[in-house]
Amino acid sequence: MILHIITNASVLNEQGELEKKHIIIEGGTIHSIQDGNKEWSAAEVGADARITDAAGKLVTPGLIDMHVHLREPGYEHKETIESGSRSAAKGGFTTIACMPNTRPVTDNAETLRLIQDKAKEAGLVKVLPYAAITIRELGRELTDFEALKEAGAIGFTDDGVGVQNAQMMKDAMRKAASLGMPVIAHCEENSLVEKGCVAEGKFAERHGLVGIPNESEAIHVGRDILLAEATGVHYHVCHVSTEQSIRLIRQAKSIGIHVTAEVCPHHLLLSEEDIPGLDANWKMNPPLRSRRDVEACIEGLLDGTLDIIVTDHAPHTEEEKAKGMEMAPFGIVGFETAFPLLYTKFVETGLWDLSTLVQRMTVEPAKVFGLEQGRLEVGAPADLTMIDLNSEKVVDPEQFATKGRNTPFTGWKLKGWPVTTWMNGNIVWSE
Repeated sequence: MILHIITNASVLNEQGELEKKHIIIEGGTIHSIQDGNKEWSAAEVGADARITDAAGKLVTPGLIDMHVHLREPGYEHKETIESGSRSAAKGGFTTIACMPNTRPVTDNAETLRLIQDKAKEAGLVKVLPYAAITIRELGRELTDFEALKEAGAIGFTDDGVGVQNAQMMKDAMRKAASLGMPVIAHCEENSLVEKGCVAEGKFAERHGLVGIPNESEAIHVGRDILLAEATGVHYHVCHVSTEQSIRLIRQAKSIGIHVTAEVCPHHLLLSEEDIPGLDANWKMNPPLRSRRDVEACIEGLLDGTLDIIVTDHAPHTEEEKAKGMEMAPFGIVGFETAFPLLYTKFVETGLWDLSTLVQRMTVEPAKVFGLEQGRLEVGAPADLTMIDLNSEKVVDPEQFATKGRNTPFTGWKLKGWPVTTWMNGNIVWSE
């Protein structure tokens, strides 16, 4: 039975051009994609079918975010799996991968199943949990990789902290490789970041703050690339932010090491020069770097050194962020602004084509992590996002679906807002 038809959708073809299509959804999958010049009528498809007229709006595969923090269990005052999932759906995301730095840490099958059950209960987006590399993310003892894979973990990471011990990381990579699983690394050399809260540079000097140098990230990237070469693991670098890291990843790819990497919108858009003052809504980890690093990130994304875009959605309470640059926790929210930010600043200005942006947020994440999502084709899951490229709104954190209000983008006027999100053919969010 045909359940849902999206008519008059603008869809990107393989050449990156927009075509008018009707998308027919049946039983949670895409049943057919038909020429948009044919008129549909309710009589043709039966009284039960739901028809959504896209009226020329862009319809893409559901956006995929492979780096998010849902905070539950343990930090439900910041976010819950339900509130985070709703925020993701509002931002056009239908698949998200959550990091294990919860309390308790996602280092056992029981906690993993709790996350899966809560996500299923919310029923808003597909939540794919990562498991920790080490018990309690303390870097001392490996978790039970086999049991965690069996329970549904999609990869192993101690995100939030870097694995400091090289032998521990090598053992983790060897174990993950034997299971055909990726290792996802937060790259940070602790001895270089102690008490740091912003990037090492002019802003830190001006305000008398301890800076975090670029090499704190790049040293771990270089080390881990060598370990990945030795073990054959799929090594994925989290939230790349420095020119040096990009240079190392580019070289590794050129000689065939299985390394992939991600970048966040804020590292493509903002540098330390943009920080207006000591507002901790501009404090994130990695920190905002130099303009040169921003340009390197943009170049790295365009040439394929950086494979995918992620948000690193990291909600905190307003009270926590009010503690100032030195004491406030790192992180900003990202789900609801990611697409309009990048569309407005890169596609509208002609720096990127629309296809580049959509690919890096759908097709490429699915490819990197071997997911069935990320495709708008017959037989694919009916995870879809409709975006009004002409809709212009101002970023207002009070309108967010996430519990977090911590964003540096308040007041930015943006175009390209998601207006409807489908997961398995069901509308999970609509403006």
